[in-house]
Amino acid sequence: MRDHPSRILEGYPELSDAERIARAEAFLALMAKRRTVRDFAPDPVPRAVVEAALLAAGSAPSGANHQPWTFAVIEGAEARRRIREAAEAEERAFYAEKAPQEWLDALAPLGTDPDKGFLEVAPVLIAVFAQKRGGPKPGDARKNYYVAESVGIATGFLIAALHSAGLATLTHTPAPMGFLNEICGRPADEKPFLLLVAGKPAPGATVPEAALDKKPLDRIAVWID
Repeated sequence: MRDHPSRILEGYPELSDAERIARAEAFLALMAKRRTVRDFAPDPVPRAVVEAALLAAGSAPSGANHQPWTFAVIEGAEARRRIREAAEAEERAFYAEKAPQEWLDALAPLGTDPDKGFLEVAPVLIAVFAQKRGGPKPGDARKNYYVAESVGIATGFLIAALHSAGLATLTHTPAPMGFLNEICGRPADEKPFLLLVAGKPAPGATVPEAALDKKPLDRIAVWID
C-alpha cells in the first residue's frame, strides 16, 4: 500500500457498553422528535447556528473526500420571492399535469399543495447543490464520485444539526430546480439537490398524523448471522 500522510485518530473516547448505549439512546430520543413542518415563525436565527450546522454538514463522508456540495444560504427578500414564485409554478404544473395519480394519492395524507409561502417566511432557506466536478482544494476540477450519495449524507448531517439546535426543517424538491442556479449564481455544472427550510415552528403549527407513522425496527433492519 502506498504511503500517505496521516494523523492519529482522535475523538473516540473509551466508553463502557452502558455509556455507548446511553449515548445511542439519547441521540435516538433527540431525533425521534424531529418533524417536518410547513408553518414557520419568522423569528431570526443567529448566523452562528447556521454556520455551525453547515460545518457539521461539511464534515460528512464523501467519495474520495471531494466534498461535492455547495450550500447557498438565501437571505434577501427579492431572491426568496423569486424562488417562491418559481417553485410554486413548478408545483402547480406537478399537481395538475406531471404527477401520476399514485403519487398524488401517496401525498394526500400529508396535506401538501402548491402553496409554498414558507419559502418567504422561514428565517433559514438553504439551497443544496451537488457538484459534478471539484475536489477538496481550491481550484480543483476533478471528477467527483458518489455525488448523490455524498450530498445526501451531508444533508442528513445538516438536518440533524439544525434539529439539535431546536429548529424544525422541511425538505423541498420542486422539479426541475434549474431556477436555483440562476437565482443563487451557481454554475451550470452544479445540480440543485434540494431546498432546505428551517426555523422555529409557528405557534399552533401542526403535523399530519400520517407523518408520525414510522416503521418499527423489525421493518427497517435485518440481522445476518
